[in-house]
Amino acid sequence: MNWILLSNSEKNSKKVKNIAMCGVLTTLAMIFSYIDSLILIPIPVPGVRLGISNIAIITVLYVVGVKEAIFVNILRIALTSILFGNATSFWFSITGGMLSIVVMILLKKIELFSTVGVSVAGGVSHNIGQIIAAVIIMETDAILYYLPVLLITGTVAGIVVGIVTAMVLKRLKIHL
Repeated sequence: MNWILLSNSEKNSKKVKNIAMCGVLTTLAMIFSYIDSLILIPIPVPGVRLGISNIAIITVLYVVGVKEAIFVNILRIALTSILFGNATSFWFSITGGMLSIVVMILLKKIELFSTVGVSVAGGVSHNIGQIIAAVIIMETDAILYYLPVLLITGTVAGIVVGIVTAMVLKRLKIHL
């Protein structure tokens, strides 16, 4: 009987840790999103961001799980749009964010890519999603001319975010 209680206790402890981790990383993703919006990158293309909130999203994906990463990503997008954005920014963010998380989940599952590779694919996918949203919302395909610059910046930002995330994951595995 004690082993059953211990087993349930261990399961509950893991659940509590996962909930706490998701809460902390959701908050961190929101803070990173806000900081990201304050950083002006001197490129004459709208929508270029560092994507540092992805550090938290990828961490949830690797440490907690897929469902939780999707939930944290949606929650971060919704809350930051309410607090710091508007309806248009929500649609750009949700389109990019959902395409990004789906691609990152798929690449993580096939286990051929490092955290950096998953991050790069996420950054590039996010930019593609935002371009799709812009084409639909603005009803013009002229926006597609921004895509090459966004693919390059998404790749560079994805590399940086992936390296930082790999360092975070290494630290977390030591302490989990």
